[in-house]
Amino acid sequence: MDFSLPILMAGGGQGGQGSGFVTLGFFAIIFLIMYLMLIRPQRKKQKEHEQLLASLKRGDKVVTSGGMFGTIFAIDDDRNRVVIKIGENVKMEFLKSSIAARVDN
Repeated sequence: MDFSLPILMAGGGQGGQGSGFVTLGFFAIIFLIMYLMLIRPQRKKQKEHEQLLASLKRGDKVVTSGGMFGTIFAIDDDRNRVVIKIGENVKMEFLKSSIAARVDN
């Protein structure tokens, strides 16, 4: 079988419209991969954090995003703040969203 360059070039004009669908499909696959690997896990993590913040109550031991450990003394949902007891006579006010996790003793 002897394929020459002019014959191959002459047959290349028929796939012009199909290549647009291939390109569109390629971008759809890339977007799907980005969604599954980046966007979806981030949304899941954000939803878990929101559930944690909604379930906080007085007496829970928590750690802030800055690494400070303490016990929740008071919660003010109207102002979106919590008062955390750090020591015997030390209480500090934080944004509720700065709570990173609940700590088990």
